Amino acid sequence: MAKEGMKLTDFYASSTVCAPSRSSLMTGHHTGHGFIRGNKEIKPEGQQPLPSNAKIIPEVLKSSGYVSGMFGKWGLGSPGSEGDPINQGFDRFYGLNCQRQSHNFYPTHVWSDREKVDLKGKQYSHNLIADECLSFIRQNKDNPFFCYVPFTIPHAAMQSPEERIAPWRKKFPQFEKMQGKYGGALIHNPVAAFAAMMKHVDENVGRIIDLLEELKIADNTLVILTSDNGPHKEGGHQPDFFNSNGPLKGYKRDLYEGGIRVATVAWWPGKIKPGSISAHVAAGWDLLPTLCELSDTKKPDGIDGVSFAPTLLGKKTEQKKREYLYWEFHEMGGEQAVRMGKWKGVRLHVRKNPNSPIELYDLS
Repeated sequence: MAKEGMKLTDFYASSTVCAPSRSSLMTGHHTGHGFIRGNKEIKPEGQQPLPSNAKIIPEVLKSSGYVSGMFGKWGLGSPGSEGDPINQGFDRFYGLNCQRQSHNFYPTHVWSDREKVDLKGKQYSHNLIADECLSFIRQNKDNPFFCYVPFTIPHAAMQSPEERIAPWRKKFPQFEKMQGKYGGALIHNPVAAFAAMMKHVDENVGRIIDLLEELKIADNTLVILTSDNGPHKEGGHQPDFFNSNGPLKGYKRDLYEGGIRVATVAWWPGKIKPGSISAHVAAGWDLLPTLCELSDTKKPDGIDGVSFAPTLLGKKTEQKKREYLYWEFHEMGGEQAVRMGKWKGVRLHVRKNPNSPIELYDLS
């Protein structure tokens, strides 16, 4: 995708954990204005719901005739709640409503629209989700569609079918005695399992790209690959061994660059210049206005996002610049961060001391 599209080197996740990050991605609000501020749990299944008055991408694009499907992890409202994806504008949903459920890749069940599908913990959910995504694209090849594919890999428990892990065990034998445990799953050599998981993602992103080309709709389809936060240390994952955050400081749950600056690629044959690289500073909450501009849809009022469509299309002189990006995170004692040009400010433990010192970094 990078070879044929554009690498966005200064693209940021909306938050450093999933629920607020995904909320901002969907609504166009940064975390200081977001509906969802943290991973607040609802029992027995689900998280704090998006309110019914939230305007998210599928609802907004519906006015321009778009059909929307979502395949993967939701985490923005328990089944049947006002935040349920089917109640938030998606026409098709297949996957895991609850992020607790998605910690294990052999879950007890998934959701198909509003129907609970019993898996008895015996099927690898990632493959099922990928297949349903491809089916949706085939069914809607003649329609304008928005396809949101929040694959759960490589989150939490390091799991893959054993036949996929075996080759990596031989490559990483030094980790064979290591155990990774998360969400009730105990994995031997989680390093090998992580590699196998990433291979799954690589293959299934490839299947999506191949299908767009097979259906001859690739030149009319924008594909963006990004992440909802930086690398984690859960389930035995070794981010330093894999250099998962490159030269950046910090991990998931940090507002340092390593916790929120994420690998991002945009692919659109005939529209995005192959092999291009952009240092335009953007974040997840910019996606909504970008899709609105590209689809000639009116964007909602009062959002924080700024369209980066001109950057994607190589029209640098038309790209609107912003003064700053802002984040706040409500765990870890409270954190704030701001980026203004080449400067990055981070403030920690703000619940205890709202005027705690600001760490200032020159990102250049």
